[in-house]
Order: sequence, then structure tokens, then C-alpha cells
Amino acid sequence: QVQLVQSGGGLVQPGGSLTLSCAVSGNIASITAMDWIRRSAGNQRDLIAHISSTGTTDYAESVKGRFTISRHSDYAKNTNTVYLQMNNLKPEDTALYYCKVLTTTRRGEYWGQGTQVTVSA
Repeated sequence: QVQLVQSGGGLVQPGGSLTLSCAVSGNIASITAMDWIRRSAGNQRDLIAHISSTGTTDYAESVKGRFTISRHSDYAKNTNTVYLQMNNLKPEDTALYYCKVLTTTRRGEYWGQGTQVTVSA
């Protein structure tokens, strides 16, 4: 079993920055990769950032060069946190952002509760 709790998000002006966090607890040894996914007003879900267990990252073209995904493992506390640093935000980045972890458990994937990011003047 894996639990995810997201934080961060909110309202920011164009050109501003925000950092999203996703704290993961439970069976963190089963985690193979971590993603950030967003759902825009058109209800389309886009995978925007991915980080593997080895630290390899990948980004959607729409956010490449502006967003950075990273992860931090705290084995003493048995937690794993994935971050999404978002710079030079644009109105089209407005969306509901979700973290997702992929695991070796039978369930496979777990999702955070989602957090709203609104970019507007």
C-alpha cells in the first residue's frame, strides 16, 4: 500500500514560479517511477514530467526547459517525495496537477489527490 499527499499549487501571475510536492509513504521500496500529470479545462490528461528509479527524467515538450522534476528519498522516515519546480509559468499551464507513482505492487499505480494551479494576471 502506498499513500500520496500533494501540496503546493495556487494562483500565480504569468512568468511566476511554483513548486508542487507529493509526499509518498508506505511501501516506497515498490516504487519504480514517479510522474506529474495535469488535466486542463478541456479534461485532457497530459503526462508532463517523469522520473525513473534511477533518476532519469523526461518532459513533455510544452514544459521542457521550464519545469523540473526531482525526488528525495528519506529511508529513515520511509518516505519518498517528488517535486515539480515550475518556472516561467504561462496561462496555458493552468490545470489540475496530479502526482502518480508506478509500483511493483499488484495495484500498479497510485495517484495523489490533485492540486490546482492557476496562472493568471
